[in-house]
Order: sequence, then structure tokens, then C-alpha cells
Amino acid sequence: MENKTLDSLLIEANHNVTRIGFDEALKIINLPNTFIIDVREESEVANLGLIKNAIHIPRGLIEFKIELNSSNNPAGINNNSNLLFYCAGGYRSALAANTVKSLGFINVFNIGGFQQWVNSGGEIQPI
Repeated sequence: MENKTLDSLLIEANHNVTRIGFDEALKIINLPNTFIIDVREESEVANLGLIKNAIHIPRGLIEFKIELNSSNNPAGINNNSNLLFYCAGGYRSALAANTVKSLGFINVFNIGGFQQWVNSGGEIQPI
């Protein structure tokens, strides 16, 4: 088995998960059954807040918190949900989104970094 590097994991994630910009993200956010998932660390969220109405699930807990067809998923996330992931710079969100996609979720997107969202005029909320 060939060992993977961070670069190869990111290439794979960016190949498998669609990266969308601010305007497209806004269109999807307004659709029913859409969830924004913040995968940053607790301290990052506490210091900067999060995108309005986002669910905070740190990157290291994704596989434990979101499972296909599970009634234990936060806020009723299901296999038909639109899942928009973000982090600080777009790397952890790509990896988290790729993981969730490999678990069987279909409508999975990477919206990049928190600061990109803020710079584009996106709404945020404090914790």
C-alpha cells in the first residue's frame, strides 16, 4: 500500500469535493435541508465566531458526529442534505468534506475559509 502525503490527500479531496464560491454558497444555503459545518477548533470559533446558523463540529470529530442514515446526526442531517464545509483556510474543510463524502453523503461542498466568507460580506455570529 502506498503511503499518502498531505499534498496527495488534499489533491484527492479537491478532486472529489466541489469547491464553491460565496455567491453559489448563498444560493445553496437558502435551499431546504442545507447545513453549514464549521470544522475549526473550539478556540478559533470562540475567538472569531462562526458563519450564521453554522454547526460547529471540529475536524477530528466528523466521523463520530455525522453518519449516513443516523438519527444521531446533528440537526437532522441526512443523506439528502446539502452540506457546506468551511474552516480557516479551506484545507481542513476539504479533508472533512471528502471524509463525509466517502461515508456516503452526496451533496457535499467546500466553501473554503472563514475569512473569505467575512471578506465577501457573509453574515457571522458570535459564540
